Amino acid sequence: MHLTSRGFPLFLTFDLDAETMWTARDPSFASRPVMMSQGAYGWKVGAPRILALLERYGVKATFFIPGLIIDQRPALMERILAGGHEIAHHSYTHRWILSLTPDEEREEMEKGIESIVRTSGQRPRGWRSPAAEVSPITMPMLVKEGFSYSSNFFDDDSPYLHMVGGKLSRIMELPFRWVLDDAPFFQYSIALPGRTLQPPSSVLEAWKSEFDVLYAERRMMMVAMHPQLIGQPSRLKALEGLIEHALSHPDVWIGRCDEMVEDMRPRLEKAAAA
Repeated sequence: MHLTSRGFPLFLTFDLDAETMWTARDPSFASRPVMMSQGAYGWKVGAPRILALLERYGVKATFFIPGLIIDQRPALMERILAGGHEIAHHSYTHRWILSLTPDEEREEMEKGIESIVRTSGQRPRGWRSPAAEVSPITMPMLVKEGFSYSSNFFDDDSPYLHMVGGKLSRIMELPFRWVLDDAPFFQYSIALPGRTLQPPSSVLEAWKSEFDVLYAERRMMMVAMHPQLIGQPSRLKALEGLIEHALSHPDVWIGRCDEMVEDMRPRLEKAAAA
């Protein structure tokens, strides 16, 4: 039996960091227009190309977006929502949590929520941190703010419910790993750590192999991508290849995180209570 009522869960998620991928590390980078243009590619070209691909295959996805980008790009947000996709929380400015004071972290959370509510009319259900880090106050804050899921940890290939403050919470973890993130393969910049340009064929090979094992084990697959990276022409072919490979199997659900979480929740809560 798969984890959802509609079969194997494949999550296609996109961190639309845009320029904040650079400015979160060093605000002075904002004065370097060529560097900023690498981030702008994400909202100008990459995201529309991804949305067209998703529409072509009739699949839904989740976009984790910093509140600052939500506020700056309302037309793109409208297109994402019109396509039936989810907008989830990815901080406000993309500053790394471990560099923030508790008050600053709370401000990032609150402002990001406000941006999503203004744009979508509803509170975010899911949260992914910048750079996959959390602080001692992060998980309790997610509980307080009523989040349904997190996608940050690397410790499993199946979803699970978080223990927060010694109690079982309703926050479901949708774990991923670096091999399921496009950045280690494609991130190339003179200013960011790691310079690598892997051929898209090698990424597709890795992701198809991951899918085959996870599908056979009745687990889940969480792919984390960035429109400024995966949205480039040759790289989009790797994503398309993964979608085609997944859809060639029976009982595969490619969908929004929030919808699949609520479908899986009764099974996880029943198992936790047993």
